[in-house]
Amino acid sequence: MSDIIKNRYEFVILFDVENGNPNGDPDAGNMPRVDPESGYGLVTDVCLKRKIRNYVETAKEDAPGWRIYVKDSVPLNRSDKEALEYLGVAGKDLKDAKKADPTLDAKVRDFMCQNFFDIRTFGAVMTTFVKGNLNCGQVRGPVQLSFARSIDPILPQEITITRVAITTEADAERKDTEMGRKYIVPYALYRAEGYISANLARKTTGFSEEDLALLWQAILNMFETDHSAARGKMAVRQLIVFKHDSELGCAPAYKLFEAVKVARKPEVSVPRAYSDYTVTISEPLPEGVDCTVMG
Repeated sequence: MSDIIKNRYEFVILFDVENGNPNGDPDAGNMPRVDPESGYGLVTDVCLKRKIRNYVETAKEDAPGWRIYVKDSVPLNRSDKEALEYLGVAGKDLKDAKKADPTLDAKVRDFMCQNFFDIRTFGAVMTTFVKGNLNCGQVRGPVQLSFARSIDPILPQEITITRVAITTEADAERKDTEMGRKYIVPYALYRAEGYISANLARKTTGFSEEDLALLWQAILNMFETDHSAARGKMAVRQLIVFKHDSELGCAPAYKLFEAVKVARKPEVSVPRAYSDYTVTISEPLPEGVDCTVMG
């Protein structure tokens, strides 16, 4: 692994969707998430982190040090057990093991952070260790994401679809097609914001410069390995990164986020493409902060 990061970062992700559902709400029949008061579209931080995890898993293919902790069809306690087996305390009462070795908390945390990229990055709640009264059961990651919100209000559409294949023989005797529904957003541009703490990276997880480079790569490509008919056409359009010249930072995050202005062009009444918007970064930036635009 490379050196642990020494600089604080904030970043803004701009991504769009065309004729798709970027993040369905299971409490609303999988309808695209919407702020009911304003009509703005929402995409959860959990959804975005899932895309990042999926990309890293695809790119690294479970290489040592780059595995994913929160993944499909793998119980979390199976991964937790690896740490206990490595430290020789599998099957033992964790309270007794901790009394015998007061450094067990740190050893378990370090093992999990060294082996799993997403714990090193986002942190994790590891139930096995929580139940065993180990302080390392909850690891706070240096990288945190906000909900994404659309730049303009959205109007999700419910599309009726038909299928010529009938499910059962009984159904085939009385109808020729099956009916179904899907939700789409005709077009929306979303904005998400994120934070990276070099202080937490140094003190807790060991998030490194190599991890950081992979994170940027994963964000820029998080929809490229995850296309589906349900999500339509999704793409990350820009990743705007603010780098501070110190561990604790040189300016409040909100000032940097406010410097990024995304606006619909005056002549556009109904946006249907990324080119219908302008993105500007106000200058000068606070002293000690550099800005890089990717994508």
